[in-house]
Amino acid sequence: MKANLEVLPRSLQAVVALALLALLAFPLVGSEFYAGMVVQMMILGIFAMSLDLLLGVTGLVSLGHAVYFGLAGYALAFLTPADAGASLWWTLPAAMAASALAALVIGFFVVRTRGIYFIMVTMAFAQMVFFLFFDNKALGGSDGIYVNFKPGAVVFDLEHKLVFYYFTLALLVLVYAFLRRLLFSPFGRVLAGIRINEHRMRAMGYGTFGYKLAAFTLAGALAGLAGYLWGARTGFVNPELMGFQMSAHAIMMVILGGMGNFAGAIAGAFAFEYLLLVFKDLPTVGAVNLGKHWQLWMGLFIVLVVVFAPRGLIGLVERFIHRKDGRRE
Repeated sequence: MKANLEVLPRSLQAVVALALLALLAFPLVGSEFYAGMVVQMMILGIFAMSLDLLLGVTGLVSLGHAVYFGLAGYALAFLTPADAGASLWWTLPAAMAASALAALVIGFFVVRTRGIYFIMVTMAFAQMVFFLFFDNKALGGSDGIYVNFKPGAVVFDLEHKLVFYYFTLALLVLVYAFLRRLLFSPFGRVLAGIRINEHRMRAMGYGTFGYKLAAFTLAGALAGLAGYLWGARTGFVNPELMGFQMSAHAIMMVILGGMGNFAGAIAGAFAFEYLLLVFKDLPTVGAVNLGKHWQLWMGLFIVLVVVFAPRGLIGLVERFIHRKDGRRE
């Protein structure tokens, strides 16, 4: 019942360790602008891992996962006073709890469905929440809400960009370690079993509804963590954070990195954001502005990855390392 690349080979473990060292050293050698970009990538890495718990581990394809991402950002905005920053130590749990509660309520209905119906119902709920905020001026409307101050933490100052960078990195590592541990727990084993054959798991006596609902709620809470960090970093939230496009981006990140592997989800988030910048900066050739059509190039790239590297970038790296080792032998 192992998810794709669930057990990382030593070669990939070394790659992950080197990536962590690079992230630790980056703000010391890179510019402030690029450090800010890396912070955004790390936040999206947490978001992608939360979706991978559903998509890659449990086999639930959600097209509305961005709802929980956006809700936590709005929770931070509503909880932050106009003249000072709110305390990190209660606004972060409150924002994650709001996202988890929304996931629990929505999940209670959508987890009862399967296949295409599950996909469509998650998207329908997401659209309802999106337009609830989009059309309601009391909730900020289409213009969104500003978060004028980063949360206060007493022991460290999140207004300092370097502190915020390492705080985000610490949360990225903690979420990764937590989900990896969860993957090998009895709960994680059941989720993997549900992905492979839910009927068999029910026949063995497992209440699959409860397990799927728990996974759906946990994934919502972790997406909320990412949304909270996004709101704190950008100082602004709007309904687009809950939109279909944000959910689709998260799915592409997971597919790009490799489903069922949380290191792949992080790699996919970094690669997706980097490619986004590359494709948007493409030059104009003749009368055609290549950068304007970045969605086309991104779509083609995702198709190529799915066709030629179905296990994603992390699987591609593993295959490259194995070939290199084979040649040496």
